[in-house]
Amino acid sequence: MQKWLARIRKGYGKKLTSLHAWNGWIVVILAFTGLILFQGLWRGILGEGRVLIRELHIVVGIASLVPVVYYLLLAGKHWKQLRGKAWQKVNVVIVLALLVGWLLSGLLLWQFRAVGPRWSGHALQVHDLLTWIGLPYVIYHSITRLKWLKEPHRRTVKTGRVSEGTGARAAVHPAAGPGAVMTRSTFIKTAIGAGIAITVGPSFLNWLGNQLSGGTTFDEAVATDANKLLPAPAPMPGSSPPIGGGSKGSFRIYTVTPIPKFDNASFSFTIDGLVEKKLQWNWEQFVALKREVQVSDFHCVTGWSVYNNTWEGIKLKDFLKMAGVKPGAKTVKFYSGDGVYTDALTLEQADMDDVLVAVMHDGKPIPSDLGGPVRLVVPKMYTYKSVKWLNRIELIDGEHIGYWEQRGYSNDAWV
Repeated sequence: MQKWLARIRKGYGKKLTSLHAWNGWIVVILAFTGLILFQGLWRGILGEGRVLIRELHIVVGIASLVPVVYYLLLAGKHWKQLRGKAWQKVNVVIVLALLVGWLLSGLLLWQFRAVGPRWSGHALQVHDLLTWIGLPYVIYHSITRLKWLKEPHRRTVKTGRVSEGTGARAAVHPAAGPGAVMTRSTFIKTAIGAGIAITVGPSFLNWLGNQLSGGTTFDEAVATDANKLLPAPAPMPGSSPPIGGGSKGSFRIYTVTPIPKFDNASFSFTIDGLVEKKLQWNWEQFVALKREVQVSDFHCVTGWSVYNNTWEGIKLKDFLKMAGVKPGAKTVKFYSGDGVYTDALTLEQADMDDVLVAVMHDGKPIPSDLGGPVRLVVPKMYTYKSVKWLNRIELIDGEHIGYWEQRGYSNDAWV
């Protein structure tokens, strides 16, 4: 074992330098791809390209284990050379903790089906937290290690009045108090750190506020609802107050198109295709339909969840009974009012008792940002099946591959 370690550590300095460079590129790729995956805006722009970026993020994330393990083999010798250099030791520990934390939480997110929604939800929070803390730190670490900061002839920032003499090396007048406040290198590093904090800080605080508030995102979405539909649906007793006690968690706003908005003139809801009777409602007619209340959890395939949602709406199977399903029908296809997104359920899946065409959430109309005025809710499946801005249901005789299923997602969306 000792001989093997000795061979590994041979040429230690060059290997450590190379390892540092490779690790830097890994972090850059993970940061770039991770921020794209985090921003919902890129979903619509990239389409199926987002799935490729997700795969790249996973592969590179797993590959990050290699430099960590390789460094641990060199760590004994490196640690000896850092004797007396406390800050450099702290830096090594921080970087290793970030890499290991990212790796472990990323593995749980990758295997979200195996670990379940609660574990993947916690993993997503850890992954995000490490990113908000770690990415600015890595950027700072990288910039402040640039060669131009280590030039030996850098000047010194001074305070007080300069005494007689000229040039950068003029003496400080004794009455001016202490001479050098900080080196030029330290001053630049402080300025870089302040700049990163000012740039990243507000976004981090906004993210942290969403994590701690549990439901603020929904309240904000209600306050900024772009839909203008009258009359507003009156909540049933089970919705006001919500029998679920109020949703626990925060929604993330994802959309593949600009968020549509509706008013009484533009809204309609249709059931057609292989049905005995085509049905169509305007808003006044639709909001007058008899509704039911149910409590269910809401799980996104990206790892986050919102629990104890109180939904109010009409069961999908009741709509199908109203229209009458013809014998040749096999699939229920759903259309979004954005004009782009579609998805589908089999007739057997559509007959589940908790599949709801929802118009209210926690006693309030579903806002435009969260898929209102009408959205599908399929609690037993990940929410790319829960079509937002639902305005048409069609019965068809074949299969239909939905928007994200065409772009690499599994057609089997069971939680």
